[in-house]
Amino acid sequence: MKILYLASGIPVPGALGGSTHTLEVARGLAARGHTLHVVASARSGWGGLAALARPRSTQFAGFHLHHVDVPKAAALLTTGLVLRLARAVRPDVVMERYYNFAGAGMLAARRLGLPALLEVNALIVDPPQVRKRRIDDALGGPMRRWALTQCRWAGRIVTPLHTTVPAEIPRAKIIELPWGANVERFTPDSFQATGQPAPGHSQPAATAPVVVFLGSFRAWHGVLDFVKAAAMLLALGRDCQFVLIGDGPERAAAERLAAAWPGRFSFTGAVAYEAVPQLLAGAAIGVAPFNTAPHPALRTAGFFWSPLKVYEYMAAGLPVVTANIGPLSQVIRDGQEGLLYAEGDIAGLAGAIMRLLDDPAAARAMGARARARVAAHYSWARHCEELEHILLALIAS
Repeated sequence: MKILYLASGIPVPGALGGSTHTLEVARGLAARGHTLHVVASARSGWGGLAALARPRSTQFAGFHLHHVDVPKAAALLTTGLVLRLARAVRPDVVMERYYNFAGAGMLAARRLGLPALLEVNALIVDPPQVRKRRIDDALGGPMRRWALTQCRWAGRIVTPLHTTVPAEIPRAKIIELPWGANVERFTPDSFQATGQPAPGHSQPAATAPVVVFLGSFRAWHGVLDFVKAAAMLLALGRDCQFVLIGDGPERAAAERLAAAWPGRFSFTGAVAYEAVPQLLAGAAIGVAPFNTAPHPALRTAGFFWSPLKVYEYMAAGLPVVTANIGPLSQVIRDGQEGLLYAEGDIAGLAGAIMRLLDDPAAARAMGARARARVAAHYSWARHCEELEHILLALIAS
């Protein structure tokens, strides 16, 4: 197949979850013998009017990468450029990551009579308490109408959880497909194989077990819950280190809390995707303390985010501590691949980490089962194999 894949406003390569998703899907489909033309950003933000004239094109990781530096909120301005690219490339199918203000790929596919697949990774229509929804309602619902139009134009919709898509769209069109981990890059021996920390980042002292948090420092990722739970363990005299990989709005608050325990917390900041496996392989426990209370959409539709950090912990052979909410509790089964605790219960989070610290043999066994489970069910290779079948069926129909 020849596939035109649009990821408007997503930096590729990049440190964001969306960057990882786009890269692994493109790389995985290319590895399966398909020709990929990916439209993404080189960086976040606006690249000037020149960005709308022609993309900066190169070969990257086995696929054609076309950089168009336009903010996500202005993605529809690229419609003319995308249409020209589609005419030049002549793809068999168009695939686009959904975003409120995107849709250039759907428009191009519609204009050229090409089959189209829409990737949906977040709730399409926000609940009423979200500001963006209130503005849209006040304007008469143009964003909702455009979202529904894209869903209707798409021959198939791929999403981690079908509740992200409005009920008006036939369920038969929607295919649930979780994200995954690169199980070739994320392995239990990534650190030991090199004997070196990730470039530019120091590993904590090896004398104490390392508990790691990876991801965006946003409220619903529970980073402050993690630091508070860690402080509870340190107050009890536990000898352990805590590494926080990533960045975001909650970082300053997390660092203030951690300052009470000098030398016990390491903040790496944003880390290149290629460097993350080494950091995880130096850890003993991976924590994903998701808390949906600050995120109304997650409370409305269920936990629709495909938990990238969880899959990568598993691939690195780490036992995982996460909140007991679906579908997280279907990926990490309590006592098998890790431990679950009641969402938002900081003492419960601390207790789960403590149980694993107190029984390293059980923790290692859970990590081994986690590695086997992600390799069997949640790898990017498996994701791309299923996506290939969906695309081929879409073209055939």
